Amino acid sequence: MRNRVTPAGDIVDVPLRGAWTGNRGVLHEGREIVRFHGGDLWITCVLEFRGRWREQWLPGRYTHLYFHDEAVSFAAGHRPCGECRHADYTAYRDAWGGKPSATEMNRQLHRERLHRGTHRRRLHELSWTGLPDGAFVRRGDRPELVLGDHLTEWTTTGYGTRRPRPSGGTVPVLTPPATIAVLRAGYPVQIDDSAR
Repeated sequence: MRNRVTPAGDIVDVPLRGAWTGNRGVLHEGREIVRFHGGDLWITCVLEFRGRWREQWLPGRYTHLYFHDEAVSFAAGHRPCGECRHADYTAYRDAWGGKPSATEMNRQLHRERLHRGTHRRRLHELSWTGLPDGAFVRRGDRPELVLGDHLTEWTTTGYGTRRPRPSGGTVPVLTPPATIAVLRAGYPVQIDDSAR
């Protein structure tokens, strides 16, 4: 099904399993994705919460999306859900600083992930110095995860080739700057073990 999300925020049909689910509104008609987002509320949820279950692809109901790991969901521009991931949401908000409301965070992330009035992804040219673990950068047409002194390529089959991380210069960054700041402040982002 076309419901897996890449670090660039694209929704694709690949067999890669998701560690998280989430949504960005009603994106489907029937079993087809027909829009990129349905507003500025883009959240990441746990796969199971209090035994709740809901069929996918229900008319007029949010579209279930799946993320390989939390770092991918953050790069795509999502944040932790305040209900099913309350502790993670609180940690994310506290790392953001100033106790913003969910609405304030949603608006800021939306400004940072898309060019206004379009569905085109915004990239942010940032220095290699200070990029935290869990951030995604774009090198050529490849998304790569920052992890210590190396980068790990993300593919539609999972993490792949590792490369040394450059020590100087700048790079286009996929992860929104607000989330970069959250990661720098110590939020413990979940990264699939295969990236290491």
